[in-house]
Amino acid sequence: MKNAMKLSLASVAVALVLTGCGTTGEPEGGAAVESRDPNGVARVDAGGVQRGNLPAVLTDPSSILSKRSIFFGLDRYDVSEEYRSLVTAHAKFLTENRQFKILIQGNTDERGSREYNLSLGQKRADGVKQMMVLLGVREDQIESVSLGEEKPRTEGHDESSWADNRRADILYVGEY
Repeated sequence: MKNAMKLSLASVAVALVLTGCGTTGEPEGGAAVESRDPNGVARVDAGGVQRGNLPAVLTDPSSILSKRSIFFGLDRYDVSEEYRSLVTAHAKFLTENRQFKILIQGNTDERGSREYNLSLGQKRADGVKQMMVLLGVREDQIESVSLGEEKPRTEGHDESSWADNRRADILYVGEY
């Protein structure tokens, strides 16, 4: 009898715990809220900018702002002269449009240890971020992360592929 009562109480306790684990289906504070436009395309409201609503200047192939990758030499993380005008153009856009936020993803080629590549990828992302901050972009507009070797642009095991993978990519809210 005592064992049956203990088992019954244990069952009730488990049921109560499981009931308490349910969610209300409402997003937590600060989380982006997904909605769908009439064409069924998902849009995420984040900081006043919705996916698919980027200004044409950011997506027009003839605009420098449509270019989003800064490439680096082997074991390098400083922004070379070749890419400074690109970073400067994005910084100018962000200082004139404070509602926009970006994510800078630092990437490496496959050579080197996982730890080394994660560190180098972070240094690349932070290098671009630091340059933008020095050009007047607010720090809270920029997030920098390292992907290390995990997101190659080009598959291959040769210098051309490796050079294509040593980069930092700029993504605007709505693109990530």
